[in-house]
Amino acid sequence: MLVVVAYDVNTVTAAGRRRLRRVARVCSSYGQRAQKSVFECNLSPKELVIMRGRLLDEIDQRADSLRLYFINDADTGKIEQYGQSRMWDFDGPLVV
Repeated sequence: MLVVVAYDVNTVTAAGRRRLRRVARVCSSYGQRAQKSVFECNLSPKELVIMRGRLLDEIDQRADSLRLYFINDADTGKIEQYGQSRMWDFDGPLVV
């Protein structure tokens, strides 16, 4: 399933900046960056549970925000992108 992860981490403190780096690292291990704080992840149900747990362990729910958007297969064809793109087709060949 395609999951879009969006986050906003409070970086006023050094701890917040560390959380931001850690959240980005978790997201990049499961998907590709679409925007600075937005990742597209093609996940199995098991990977979703693990990734969600790792992200919840990293954020401070009193100061940060984390959103997961679930996009079903029928709606992936409705995604439009304009401008600079380094997006990868998850279902395409690995070597271009």
